[in-house]
Amino acid sequence: MLTVYLQALISGLLIGGVFSLIAVGLTLTFGVMKIKNFAHGDFLIVGMYFAFFCHLLLGIDPYLSALLGIPLFFGLGWIIQNYLINPVLSAPETIKILITVGISLCLQNIAVFLFSPDFQRVQVEYGTATFDLFGASVSITRLIATSIAVFIVVALYIFLMKTSIGRAIRACAEERDGALAVGVNVDRIYLIALGIATSCVCIAGALMTPFYTISPTVGVSFTLTAFVVVVLGGLGNLKGALVGGFIIGVVESFGEILMPEAALKQVATFAIFILILLFRPNGLFGTKLA
Repeated sequence: MLTVYLQALISGLLIGGVFSLIAVGLTLTFGVMKIKNFAHGDFLIVGMYFAFFCHLLLGIDPYLSALLGIPLFFGLGWIIQNYLINPVLSAPETIKILITVGISLCLQNIAVFLFSPDFQRVQVEYGTATFDLFGASVSITRLIATSIAVFIVVALYIFLMKTSIGRAIRACAEERDGALAVGVNVDRIYLIALGIATSCVCIAGALMTPFYTISPTVGVSFTLTAFVVVVLGGLGNLKGALVGGFIIGVVESFGEILMPEAALKQVATFAIFILILLFRPNGLFGTKLA
């Protein structure tokens, strides 16, 4: 039984890093533009299908394609921000929510039209490779994915803390009018922020392809998970998103073995979500974009 719990812990940590990368994009979007992006998880399919076709047509490893696709992913976020989000930034909250829901539905239906609703898989030579750790099995593909994800989150944190663009992003997140007053091009920063956020979730999608099924609707559940992670860590807090991703990964993993039905594994996740909203609505790490 101890080995089972150790396996659940390891599995949770190995998917938690990917959850963190997905949630970092969402927390950046909310922290900078104060937009609750309900289309966020659906950008997973962009990264997934990009990696799938790079592997199918060109034989490129999905982890390499995750990095090669960054300019495309960033450009997609830039375009969506420029033509769909910017025009409604000053609109009522319901309009902002509806535009992101519309983007979500468009992405799903475009994927169904182009690629069919069939499930797809990326088969890599090392897809089933594992090694033993105190009797538990560690998946090589999941270990690589979560390692790359954590590296990107840490690199993004350093970028936000140490670069002039990063400081401008934080300035816009903390005080938009103050950023404008000191000459920050807020519209340009918003374009960069959503470009980065979209890149994060698309990269996460590409990283997951060796061990996760690809379908046009795969992003829906991850949108919900990302919101739970962001609320748990604190809206707009990158460190909180990183820690929250690992916490939710472990909770889901234990929920899968402790719940009577594996399909109920997210019950524990949403129970935590409700408790956080009730007793610590600012999350574990507050709301500062840091």
